[in-house]
Amino acid sequence: MKKGKGQSGLKGYAELLVRAALAEDIGSGDITTNAIVKKNEAGDAEFIAREEMAVAGLFIPEMVFGLLDKKAVFKARVKEGGRAKKGQVIATVHGSLAALLIGERVALNFLQRLSGIATITNEFAVRIKNTKVKLLDTRKTTPCMRALEKYAVMAGGGTNHRFGLFDLVLIKDNHIMAAGSVTAAIEAVKRKYRDAVPIEVEVTDLNELKEALASGADIIMLDNMGIPMIRQAVKLIAGNAFIEVSGNINIGNIGKVAKEGIDFISVGALTHSARAVDISMEVVSLCGTKKQKSR
Repeated sequence: MKKGKGQSGLKGYAELLVRAALAEDIGSGDITTNAIVKKNEAGDAEFIAREEMAVAGLFIPEMVFGLLDKKAVFKARVKEGGRAKKGQVIATVHGSLAALLIGERVALNFLQRLSGIATITNEFAVRIKNTKVKLLDTRKTTPCMRALEKYAVMAGGGTNHRFGLFDLVLIKDNHIMAAGSVTAAIEAVKRKYRDAVPIEVEVTDLNELKEALASGADIIMLDNMGIPMIRQAVKLIAGNAFIEVSGNINIGNIGKVAKEGIDFISVGALTHSARAVDISMEVVSLCGTKKQKSR
């Protein structure tokens, strides 16, 4: 649960996704732009926040237009993770007008999605900012978008949980069923890895918690527990393991839960339910001359 884990090579991976998205959208060519836009015509465009938001992923539109036009110049007007007000220009781009029109939707699709994740993450994070608790994401991400979505969580003030199945042992209910008990599951992991990796165990009641604690779990996840049971769990654990709370966490109750002496709160909604925020891209000039808006 280290901040920034899994982010190495982010831009290289993002380029693979951007190239695939452009190929999907362009296909054999943009037949509308090819018919309307003059060869070698240039333009300027602005990215405008149509609502208040936290901004994340500005390097994606920069990448989109750079792939379509090597001479394109993209300038961010806010920092990654920074807040933008409704109506604020968050970035500008100058380049081939055809490239601007062709890349518009792909650029916006990524930017709106990632900024939406950063925005909801920030809304949760501000409610626990005066506590020691870290806000974690989950693996409930869009397939093949995990690296970018977890990046957006960080930009919004959250912390990445495990990136995948390879960087933390997390024993869940089906693992316990397969092993026969919490104790058997932990013992199997210890035989295999000899304490080389941290072990987290998801528990749903105090009996499972006692087993996990007695067997030496490093992190105990309290799954779908109400505050009264969380309080009992914290007393039983007594500092002998890190405590994560997960399940039924929302904007209204996260502040209360964070005051119960725990270490982490994980929220799947940061990625699986984030709404794409409203951002538009407007061409504002052609060949350096201000475009006259139709009335």
